[in-house]
Amino acid sequence: MEQDVTLKITDRDGNTHEVLAPTDMAMNLMEVVRSYELAPEGTIGICGGMAMCASCQCYVMSDHELPEMQDDEEAMLSEAFYVKDNSRLGCQIQVTPELDGLEVELAPES
Repeated sequence: MEQDVTLKITDRDGNTHEVLAPTDMAMNLMEVVRSYELAPEGTIGICGGMAMCASCQCYVMSDHELPEMQDDEEAMLSEAFYVKDNSRLGCQIQVTPELDGLEVELAPES
């Protein structure tokens, strides 16, 4: 059964977009941002979602229970700019039904 979730994504210009994201297509947050063109082409997901560039870094603004950070995501964030306590890589957050209502803000470009 297909189910879409609503996400609130604040772009790098401070504009908030409420978007629908499918939970049945194995998409991650970075891919949702790209599909809605919420960041200029070539400024997000540069490594293709391999947790190797931090261009999809975002700040999780809501209280959602996200999967634990894996070593490669932690390592990438330890080298990234503008990292905060609520930083995550969008490419490492899979769109699941539990994410309904998730609010994130895209980190500034490095």
